Amino acid sequence: MNVTETSGENILENKGLPEGIWMQCKKCEQLFLQKDFEENFMVCPKCGYHMRIDSKKRIEFTVDEGSFKEMNNDLMPVDFLDFPGYEDKLKSSYLKDAIITGEAKISGYNVVIGGMDFSFMGGSMGSVVGEKIVRAVERAIKKKYSLIIISSSGGARMQEGILSLMQMGKTSAALAKLADNGLAYISVLTDPTTGGVAASYAMLGDVNIAEPGALIGFAGPRVIEQTIRQQLPEGFQLSEFLKKHGMVDIVVERKNMKYILTKVLEFFVKK
Repeated sequence: MNVTETSGENILENKGLPEGIWMQCKKCEQLFLQKDFEENFMVCPKCGYHMRIDSKKRIEFTVDEGSFKEMNNDLMPVDFLDFPGYEDKLKSSYLKDAIITGEAKISGYNVVIGGMDFSFMGGSMGSVVGEKIVRAVERAIKKKYSLIIISSSGGARMQEGILSLMQMGKTSAALAKLADNGLAYISVLTDPTTGGVAASYAMLGDVNIAEPGALIGFAGPRVIEQTIRQQLPEGFQLSEFLKKHGMVDIVVERKNMKYILTKVLEFFVKK
């Protein structure tokens, strides 16, 4: 996994430093050993910037060691519309799609969990993402487990057109069934969670938890400013702003995420 993030000035490149040993914080531009970043849950030790991480690392940080059992990993997206370049984009990634789902334990509590991956076409929601979430809901209902979805997405996948937009209603309807069965849905929002994902399952949690500094919203701030022709408040659409205005319940640092999820599961799950 290449997790190096760079800003406008690539210090690693300019100084001839090898990737895989050193990392540069995207926000404060400081250099640190990669192992120090990883030991700090891929959060900058200096400024606290939460770097984007892939779905497998996200699951690893969240669940009990060795407890994750992936499911529905055979589902693959189809180029229904013969969209130019879509097949090439699908083949260019080692991932099959923008989400992995499975069963796991968090501090001993059984859960069905899904983790999205922004590195796969911007974490876009296509038919496979929607189908895997629905199947995750169905598994949670069957097993009477709580459901956790960790979102990181730019929104609906334009290469699948209306079939992608259909997933908004499809996933929302599935989550309504989960609620009808008295089971908890915990939504974790990471940077970024936008577009059709934010407008559907990402904001429908019984508890909505966000990482610090995550961009969360439907349209991006630049689009909104250009549309309404007004300057937006400082920090608009970031986690802390949304918490202040009641859109998320709590902002949690990554190193504390498992602990907070455990406390939420303690509240919802009857032993």
